[in-house]
Amino acid sequence: MDAAVELKNVTKTFGRVAAVRDLDLVIPYGGLYGFIGPNGAGKTTAIRLIMSILFPDSGDISVLNYPSALEAKNRIGYLPEERGVYRKMRVGAFLQYIGSLKGVREPDLSKRIKTYLERVGLGGIEKKRCEELSKGMLQKVQFVAAIIHKPDLLILDEPFSGLDPVSMRLLRDLVLEEHGRGATILFSTHVMPQAEEICRHVVMVHQGCKVMDQDLTNIRNQYDTSAIEYEPLDSNADVSGTLQLPGVERMDRSEAGYKIQLADNTDPAEVMHRIIDMEPPARLELSRPRLEDIFIRLVSTATDSAEDREKLRRDLARTGNGGAAS
Repeated sequence: MDAAVELKNVTKTFGRVAAVRDLDLVIPYGGLYGFIGPNGAGKTTAIRLIMSILFPDSGDISVLNYPSALEAKNRIGYLPEERGVYRKMRVGAFLQYIGSLKGVREPDLSKRIKTYLERVGLGGIEKKRCEELSKGMLQKVQFVAAIIHKPDLLILDEPFSGLDPVSMRLLRDLVLEEHGRGATILFSTHVMPQAEEICRHVVMVHQGCKVMDQDLTNIRNQYDTSAIEYEPLDSNADVSGTLQLPGVERMDRSEAGYKIQLADNTDPAEVMHRIIDMEPPARLELSRPRLEDIFIRLVSTATDSAEDREKLRRDLARTGNGGAAS
């Protein structure tokens, strides 16, 4: 199958800094890919290369079977990291303008605008000027502009940055709907739990280089933590006997209960059955490895010092408004 996006040995430098180095990437048609890494990893630079906003120093790029995204612009929806609308325009007029540029005609365009604005919680604001809206509202308007023409390829650079949880869920549901109708989606974020929730395939980048490119299920299987999450039904229960169970190496307190680390070659199901016999659980499940922990493990050997590793952890833990360019 042809790739919707393909990068071959792509490098982009700014002075002496290599923002992207020898990057190979293949996103098949219909893929739902997460492009993840800390701020400054090279994600936004790679997206700008894909969008032909920047051009590589070396390497080849193909987008929807064209050598440049400019030749397929009406089939691409793009939400850039730098938000921007025509602030003096009214919301409805702005979306009418963007939709017409992308080839959407009346009366379908007006129907889509009304429907999408209602879906993101902005019903009835068509007559308001963009400058009257809050930052979060403007971000949702720009998201609508990215999907108004039902693109074949949707590229989202930090789409949830700065949004409240309700708005994040509304946009997440629309992203999944776009994928459900057949759109290829590349979703960039430095907040890795977002990628775990949405994406099917993950590409991790660090210092401009790709460090992982795998299906999310395969990643979790490969980096199995051999651990169990346990929350007793009785919060005051004495669970010290769990440490005496065969195969249990360690038990640590977690936010909602305990994390039980198992020895190699231990059958988790057998341990879980024994725990149930000892003390009824409110929750008992295998612990899934987090993308953040996997990323730290992958890049720790290449990180120069404990100070650098701690900085990397802080970057990955940030859930603010996007921080530095990436």
